[in-house]
Amino acid sequence: MSFKNSEFRFACGTGDQIPPSEKPEVIFSGKSNVGKSSLINKLTGRKALARISSKPGKTGTINFYDVDSFHLVDLPGYGYAKVSKAEKQRWSELMESYFSQQRAFCMVVQLIDMRHKPTQDDINMISFLYSNGFPYIVVLTKMDKLKKSEREKNLIMIGNELKEFKGIRLFPFSAQTGEGADSIIGAIEESVEEYTAQDMEEM
Repeated sequence: MSFKNSEFRFACGTGDQIPPSEKPEVIFSGKSNVGKSSLINKLTGRKALARISSKPGKTGTINFYDVDSFHLVDLPGYGYAKVSKAEKQRWSELMESYFSQQRAFCMVVQLIDMRHKPTQDDINMISFLYSNGFPYIVVLTKMDKLKKSEREKNLIMIGNELKEFKGIRLFPFSAQTGEGADSIIGAIEESVEEYTAQDMEEM
């Protein structure tokens, strides 16, 4: 499996534009400006595969990328207050349409800013994943913006904030240095391999 064999496939702004699943889907979710594009670019070794917007809340589509044996699915960021009510409604309908479909949901990579407590939107998203049995991991972004002495303290703090979600896995990550990327890639590879093996057994 090679993350470097990655290319953009298509973007969907409404539920009826979402194509059927063709491969296992690894989904990236998080609030606006949490660093999803930076994480995707670092994992794939591409500087601009996912475009990094200078304006939070600007990206309003579900973006699909072809990555070797799976599809990487980049969800639009949530929680940006300046987005219009109509845009928030469209985002909500788009997410509901995507997650309600019969798709090859492999794993959700949920991003949280390591510098702060999880927002209520973050907790709501993790609760949705946990309650509905979606496999997921939590990537803690912007680790490089914390002093080393603060990292362990914040890791414990976030773990305590999310302790109701049994078995949760936290992966600190720095887009600047790439620290943590190998562990995240390993978790994704393991999930894709398990999903593919299970799919083969059911055939």
